[in-house]
Amino acid sequence: MRKGSDLLVATLANEGVDCIFGVPGEENLDVLESLRTSRIRLILTRHEQAAAFMAATHGRLTGRPGVCIATLGPGALNFSTGAAYAHLGAMPMIMITGQKAIMTAKQARFQIVDVVASMKPLTKMTRQIVSAASIPSVVRDAFRVAMEERPGPVHLELPEDVAAEESVDVPMIPAHPLERPIAPREALDRAADMILAARRPLVMIGAAGNRPHLVETLSSFVGRTLLPFFNTQMGKGAVTGGSNLYMGTAALSERDHVHQAVNHADLIIAVGHDTIEKPPFLMKSAGGCKVIHIGYQSAAVEQVYHPDAEVIGDIAATVTGLADRLEGKLVADPSMLELRQTILSKINDRAEEDRFPITPQRIVHDVRQVMPEDGIVCLDNGMYKFWFARNYRTHVANTLLLDNALATMGAGLPSAMMAAMLYPKRRVMAVCGDGGFMMNSQEMETAVRLGLNLVVVILNDNGYGMIRWKQSVDEFPDFGLTFGNPDFVRYAEAYGATGSRVTAVDDLVPTLEAAFAGGGVHLVEVPIDYAENTRVLVEELRNRTPDIKLA
Repeated sequence: MRKGSDLLVATLANEGVDCIFGVPGEENLDVLESLRTSRIRLILTRHEQAAAFMAATHGRLTGRPGVCIATLGPGALNFSTGAAYAHLGAMPMIMITGQKAIMTAKQARFQIVDVVASMKPLTKMTRQIVSAASIPSVVRDAFRVAMEERPGPVHLELPEDVAAEESVDVPMIPAHPLERPIAPREALDRAADMILAARRPLVMIGAAGNRPHLVETLSSFVGRTLLPFFNTQMGKGAVTGGSNLYMGTAALSERDHVHQAVNHADLIIAVGHDTIEKPPFLMKSAGGCKVIHIGYQSAAVEQVYHPDAEVIGDIAATVTGLADRLEGKLVADPSMLELRQTILSKINDRAEEDRFPITPQRIVHDVRQVMPEDGIVCLDNGMYKFWFARNYRTHVANTLLLDNALATMGAGLPSAMMAAMLYPKRRVMAVCGDGGFMMNSQEMETAVRLGLNLVVVILNDNGYGMIRWKQSVDEFPDFGLTFGNPDFVRYAEAYGATGSRVTAVDDLVPTLEAAFAGGGVHLVEVPIDYAENTRVLVEELRNRTPDIKLA
């Protein structure tokens, strides 16, 4: 006979899980013992939030749910931000939390919070496991739900008496392939006719188009149809290669450089647009260009997004079907390709300016020089995200990870740690503001303990730069958003990492190269100057129209 915890670990192994992230507590001790004697590796983190970010990023990069574990009460509630991060970002993840015994109440209500209820709005499914015999079926269902479109987090609560309960040997339930419905032929024909009738069609790739299994199909679709395309922030990198059809990334909701192409188009084919992102463009209620929505699910009708036609079903099958109908029948509009040169030249403007503290455009330029095509840059959230989204050119899918859904601070370092674990032979860099880094900086110890090869760039402006910028745009006084920082070089060294500080603009590239060459965990502090660039940005956008929206 096996305990419930043994069944849980065996079921996770049956699902292909090879590591679990988290901070166990006394209610997880049976699970911890079952893990000790299994082939599943426990990755002990310093905070439950970081464990959830790592598990979510595992799901984002592999398409398979990452798994994280925490105790009851405060430990479980520390998963909340990570759950929302995965829920809005459509990342498959399994969260397992402990609970006091449900058959007895020897500690009354001590530490007991209704975690299942608290997780309900943040997950696709949340449930308490009430018997050991049910564990194989419950876990199999959890993985199915987490991976089905739209992917997301699932929460399971395992009470300690259920974990300790002995049970007959319950057979594992084998996983089966997930089948996605195929769009009707009529919908494909209608969409193809609309594209053929358009004079200046333009493809937009959104968050749901940026799934690991879609890379080859979407890249083929663009190559076969020769349709110019742009992407949302979370759609960035969905198409491989430095295509000459790439028009740019929508870092703003309107009046960004790429919106010259959006405004010029008479039809937008939105592949996988998910309205959890800040709008990459704003649809007009009348008189604007037509929009075709291609997605796994129907479009969420919003004030700024209400498509004229939909093709609902498996995106890979849909774009392949469209390519079959369109290949060889489309001629690229010369004016659209001319616009591309104008847009890209504006994006590259000031990329090599030599001011110090370093400007965001120069930082993006220098990081791109250091990172190979398959190198992975993981962003936290801050003002610099705008510049990376707009200026950083990707050539391999999933090599710029950013969050334009929950857009939480604190996720950059844990997501980069997960990428470094999955791809130990590739260069991985976390880019964090000083504010976001300090929200999970304790995970530097975890990264060092795991022996990761990772470069962490800290952009230091001694404040919450994004909110200070918005404060300035709204013409409020500069108040309440500045702070002091530790000596980041000594802080890194205290964890056993290597610390460096950039003191001149020409030092950034050699410092980053030396950090990668040295191996291990390196922290590089870079003073950054947003003031001049944000002033120019505000003036640039206000000259077009006064209403500014930052995405």
